[in-house]
Amino acid sequence: MTTIRFPTAPSPGSVLGAAPHVTESADAYRATGGYADATGPDELLHRLAASGLRGRGGAGFPAAVKLRAVRERGGVPVVVANGEEGEPGSVKDRWLLRARPHLVLDGLVRAASVTGAVRGYVYLSDPEAGARVRRALAEREPHLPIEVVETAHTYVAGEESAVVRRIDGGPALPTAKPPRPFERGVGGAPTLVSNVETLARIALIAARPDLRDRIARATLVTLSGGRGAPVLTEVPYGVPLRTLAAAHGTPDAAGALMGGLFGGLLDARALDLPLDPDALAAAGTALGCGAIRFLAAGACPVSTAADAVGHLAAESARQCGVCVSGTAAIRDAVHALCAGTAAPDTLAHLDRWSRGLPGRGACGLLDAAAGTAGSLLLAFPDLVRSHLGGPCPGCIAAFATAPPAGGHGRRLAVAVPEVADAASSRTPLPALKGTP
Repeated sequence: MTTIRFPTAPSPGSVLGAAPHVTESADAYRATGGYADATGPDELLHRLAASGLRGRGGAGFPAAVKLRAVRERGGVPVVVANGEEGEPGSVKDRWLLRARPHLVLDGLVRAASVTGAVRGYVYLSDPEAGARVRRALAEREPHLPIEVVETAHTYVAGEESAVVRRIDGGPALPTAKPPRPFERGVGGAPTLVSNVETLARIALIAARPDLRDRIARATLVTLSGGRGAPVLTEVPYGVPLRTLAAAHGTPDAAGALMGGLFGGLLDARALDLPLDPDALAAAGTALGCGAIRFLAAGACPVSTAADAVGHLAAESARQCGVCVSGTAAIRDAVHALCAGTAAPDTLAHLDRWSRGLPGRGACGLLDAAAGTAGSLLLAFPDLVRSHLGGPCPGCIAAFATAPPAGGHGRRLAVAVPEVADAASSRTPLPALKGTP
């Protein structure tokens, strides 16, 4: 079961709130300063730009720049809260919609005021989250018309052009760019597609400008793998990955799979990197959606890579021929390494694909598969070469409970923390020891 832990203690400006295991009511949210009208759209945009708030959907794009692009595009914009969480190792977005729907809705309304939008959508695939968002809308009907749009859960359904396509009545599949949604989105209007955590932080910055920088420079992370049970927590930028590994219960971690499936694999030496988007990008990895899967000492990273690329190949939208063939080729090559049946030229093929395939699909799925393969070769070269000599005991042990053909999602998936409806279930939560 996934637990929620405060890094130290509940504090103002935390996305976790005071009781993250209970769905927050409208009255409780108002009591913390939510839905206040003191901040105008121009002032809020200035605050967001000054804070340096980045999007939390994966790309880390500056939130103020994205809002301004929609605002200046002309026409009558649309705003979308994107809660479709495609990464199997991430739970933060579904938890937010279940536990703090008013915080997300407040952020969506504020984004609408900044951009001049006249309608909004909450886009998701989790039925429980959908029910709680609808109930929150009934508790406090916003000035902005907001519709909940549900979709089937897939890896690509949360890609911004897929979001627009689904809201417009089509399938949740990516489209070629340009145009991008800020240029032409829902119904042809300029559209802001913003991750729900990003919107939550916009609402918090509006309510607590005195905590602006702290709010912008903290992030929700989902920690899994290793020897510890999955954890959802909030940490400030700058915390070393090694500290998070120790706090999670894997102090001797052999590495990590970063950013869900988008940041690639890191070895143990790289765990000294700080949890900071710029520092991680400079090191060739990414924070992404904040999902970090630690590798236990003795675990084989090739089996983790096999899980990742196998899941990506299965989740391909099958619209781009290069993605279908490329992800399948990478999957088969990594699985052959696990089984000890790889040909002598397998590593050369993987290296070539990792360099040549990124950027050739309509979305980032192919990039993620190629990046995982490339990072495996870069972080663990000697260990990968040893797989050319025969079956790997570590891989055999990893696949013993679920074969590669169907076990990827089950091994990578993290359950959403339980969020109760009744306020009477409030109980103290443990702190995540080892973090600031």
